[in-house]
Amino acid sequence: MDLNESISNERMQFAVLIDADNISSRYAAAIFEELETYGVSTYRRIYGNWSRGNGWSEELLLEHSIMPVQQFSYTAGKNATDMAMVIDAMDILYKNKVQGFCLVTSDSDFTRLAMRLREENMFVLGMGESKTPLALTRACNRFIHLNLVTEQNKAVNADSEELEEEQNVTPISEVRQAILTVINENGGKQVDLARVGNRLNDKFSDFDSRNYGYTKLSTMVSQEIPELHVFKKNNLYYVERCSSLTKEELEQEIFRMIEKSGGMVDNLSTLNDELHKKYKQLDFKQFGYSRISSFLRSMKSVTVHENQVSLKKDK
Repeated sequence: MDLNESISNERMQFAVLIDADNISSRYAAAIFEELETYGVSTYRRIYGNWSRGNGWSEELLLEHSIMPVQQFSYTAGKNATDMAMVIDAMDILYKNKVQGFCLVTSDSDFTRLAMRLREENMFVLGMGESKTPLALTRACNRFIHLNLVTEQNKAVNADSEELEEEQNVTPISEVRQAILTVINENGGKQVDLARVGNRLNDKFSDFDSRNYGYTKLSTMVSQEIPELHVFKKNNLYYVERCSSLTKEELEQEIFRMIEKSGGMVDNLSTLNDELHKKYKQLDFKQFGYSRISSFLRSMKSVTVHENQVSLKKDK
């Protein structure tokens, strides 16, 4: 597993609270295996109504030392499990015995709880399936999609179309843009892949290369983002753009094209077409801009007015 987030040498104490109404028992082992990366579990509690079958057997709870908390549904339509977890979480919080909470649920109703715990400087680790709403995943410091990172999930017979609809992981397009931003901040030069990994984890709470079917970030970037090149040097991995074109070189070429047209181009699309003829793989997003007009406005040597671009006259 390729983790890029630095973990303190001191083991963080966690309270693990599991929503049995929402999380399958097949993830039991994976929950604590994943937690090992971040710290140790001081509290292990699971909430549900054991008068109804939920898959969390007595043997399984004993195996993982999880304390069950029985919650009856006192009123139809009300989720007593949610309330019990929230109450316990706040009780544990004010005992000051833990530094973090592991909320194991895909229920967005726990979003406010995650936010409240973070307000108290708690590290909030979320775990759930990839159907978990973004509101909850982004409210946590880190969020792990259990069905995407465990081998158990490969044995589950599920409708692939249904799984596709339920994916709420960060899109590759956003990961790509974040990596390009780091490269741009470094002057367009190669960047240490560990630095890239840290940025992705900071920006996207649910980022994990395993979400996309890869055990290593280096492999994921190589396979999923063809415009980026990953290479190893002195036992460290680096990433760079495949194209050697720099922002300065592109600006110089734009200047020459406008100058060749008499110092003015009436239609931005004409300039855009000419640039893409010269640079087949040109994408202004690789320089941090969503469109050509934004890139042009960043240039000190040109002026953009509506759809027209011209060279600035020397005073």
